[in-house]
Amino acid sequence: MSEIDNIECISTIEDEEITSHNPHNHNPHQFSSKPRNNVPTSVHELLECPVCTNSMYSPIHQCHNGHTLCSTCKTRVHNRCPTCRQELGDIRCLALEKVAESLELPCKYYSLGCPEIFPYYSKLKHEALCNFRPYNCPYAGSECSINGDIPFLIAHLKDDHKVDMHTGCTFNHRYVKSNPREVENATWMLTVFHCFGQYFCLHFEAFQLGMAPVYMAFLRFMGDETEARNYSYSLEVGANGRKLIWEGTPRSIRDSHRKVRDSHDGLIIQRNMALFFSGGDKKELKLRVTGRIWKEQQNPDAGVCIPNLCS
Repeated sequence: MSEIDNIECISTIEDEEITSHNPHNHNPHQFSSKPRNNVPTSVHELLECPVCTNSMYSPIHQCHNGHTLCSTCKTRVHNRCPTCRQELGDIRCLALEKVAESLELPCKYYSLGCPEIFPYYSKLKHEALCNFRPYNCPYAGSECSINGDIPFLIAHLKDDHKVDMHTGCTFNHRYVKSNPREVENATWMLTVFHCFGQYFCLHFEAFQLGMAPVYMAFLRFMGDETEARNYSYSLEVGANGRKLIWEGTPRSIRDSHRKVRDSHDGLIIQRNMALFFSGGDKKELKLRVTGRIWKEQQNPDAGVCIPNLCS
């Protein structure tokens, strides 16, 4: 997917131009998933597969010399022990499985704030859904493998991807591209908004919807889905006496940018309509997208949600 570098942004605070930059994927600060001091390191070493270095779960296999490995890697080593090269056979290490069954361990994301402790065989299921697990970088202009907590990702977006950061819950952007009929798949520079103490990512891109070329704008929330439901947003585009309006709930960045795009959960503009909104000879895309973000607050007396608009 190509990145387009001619975008103008008119913010509610001041006028400025958005230009793209090549992302620099620096190494992230890795969170520590090492065990707490009250869990013997030797036990963790015993339960660590020597091939993939992941924790081993039943069935745990061993060779005749007692070297162990996980069931996933057993199929990858062609029935040869990776430590002594002896034939593995079908021997299970029942003693180590019993040891694992007796353990209670902290979630591997405890360094990111998770206080939970689980039986060994329940821990993996929890960690797949843990609210404290790292988030993937929400940048859509390249395949970025960085992950981390929200403060780290904000610094990463700012320093490595050179993403524009805006404060406030209203926005007024103009997306510009010459020769738009030549663009089938493209992504414009991500914009991040800070309001209500949270961060939101505004995406805008072109892609094929079936046989029809379209443009799409949508918002993602930098946090979990349960938190995202506390907010709503609207997007509006129009000109020449016509307008399109979209209202919805921002999706969490737990959902990938592509998943949100492919679910069509945002403002979708057919290319012919986008060129109509651009005016002129329709040879240049000039789309002005305005929008706002608000927080839904529960009214305890009426039992309904009322919008809380920031100034």
